[in-house]
Amino acid sequence: MTTTNDALRILIFGAHPDDPDFSAGGTAALYARLGHTVKLVSLTNGDAGHHTMGGAPLAWRRRAEAAASGATLGAEYVTLDIHDGALLPSLENRHTVIAVIRQFRPDLVMVHRPNDYHPDHRYASQLVQDASYMVTVPNVVSHVPHLRAMPVIVHTWDHFQKPYPFQADVVIGIDEVVEQKVDALCCHESQVFEWLPYNGGYLDDVPAQPEERRAWLRTHLEPRLCRIAGSYRDKLIRFYGEAGRNIRYAEAFEVCEYGAPLDEVALRRLFPFFPSPSARSIV
Repeated sequence: MTTTNDALRILIFGAHPDDPDFSAGGTAALYARLGHTVKLVSLTNGDAGHHTMGGAPLAWRRRAEAAASGATLGAEYVTLDIHDGALLPSLENRHTVIAVIRQFRPDLVMVHRPNDYHPDHRYASQLVQDASYMVTVPNVVSHVPHLRAMPVIVHTWDHFQKPYPFQADVVIGIDEVVEQKVDALCCHESQVFEWLPYNGGYLDDVPAQPEERRAWLRTHLEPRLCRIAGSYRDKLIRFYGEAGRNIRYAEAFEVCEYGAPLDEVALRRLFPFFPSPSARSIV
């Protein structure tokens, strides 16, 4: 368990309620188990992400789902009130992101990559990148005390190839918390049992009985949960030694060059999950 002096502050941004959980829920749970402070932030309220409901009722529902997920992971989960599907890299939204980062004072920030199928995902990434230097400028968003240094920023995994594919700089095994991640995702009932199956054309596969749904979701997620570990086995072996060969589930992150550099010292401090001999420099 960490002490007050070495506790980290981890800030995970997503465009929608459930995005932080899907991309980094296992890692969030690992940090929380070690006594670090984790905050998940959805930049939109999710009020368009459903096929039979929308607007304020859906936004309130998704806010409650996110809060329940955060409690499951041991983290605070905040949902901002920007409309789903309408997130833009505006000056107003940039200032909002600057304020969120300054108020939390993170050591590490996680967010989508700027290349993504969903415009909200792309602009969430751009907003964090646009805020990265400005958080240190006192006369920008001057009502919130500025940071003396930028935090390290990493992008969460995706499978998109153009204009360039994801580069896995850090890969974290989540076998010990994978069930906790699934439990957190189960909290997003409107998404994992309703909207995503409807949008993906497999709604008829979702069990009608609530007690059967968790097992169904676990099975449905299995290929996705295994994909990263299988794709970056060499990285897992590098970070975990021979134990990396047996890791089944993982989450991966790519360093954003607009944040503070992730050198060997920062790597060891910010990712306290690896056996010391294998926690080498990523460059």
